[in-house]
Amino acid sequence: MDIIKLLLKELEAEFKTTKKFMAIVPVDKFDWAPHQKSMKMKALATHIAELPSWVSIALTTDGLDFATTPYQPVHVNNADDLVKLLQKSYEDGKEALEKATDKDLEGKWILRNDEKILADYTKYETIRHSFSQTAHHRAQLGIYLRLLDIPIPVSYGPSADNQNF
Repeated sequence: MDIIKLLLKELEAEFKTTKKFMAIVPVDKFDWAPHQKSMKMKALATHIAELPSWVSIALTTDGLDFATTPYQPVHVNNADDLVKLLQKSYEDGKEALEKATDKDLEGKWILRNDEKILADYTKYETIRHSFSQTAHHRAQLGIYLRLLDIPIPVSYGPSADNQNF
């Protein structure tokens, strides 16, 4: 099996599904969250749209330290901006993955906050983790949308709102 081809296929599938969700995020609910401990919808959607770029981050760096490189979300104004951000993130991740070799996937990648290690993965594991994070956070966004009575797009199968898979 060619792991790079499989990762590219999965990256594209997650991108296509995520794009449907980004396109329906309502700007008038950007500051809404279902609970005080929950992220605001804008922050959640922006994070989701940025996740495909973690493929290129994994392949072009040996890690990330939030103490020296604090997270700065990209500013978005509406759903179109979210879709554009997702598209750019996807293209960056895809380009890096197309240039990669199986050997590149073996390298170490560490996420930290100063001395605290948050994740110690291979580059392959980091890429897979970004895919898992995409599905996880997209599901959260689906709950936000459901609570606002916004129809949920098809993802891995039909939704209660859309039986056309």
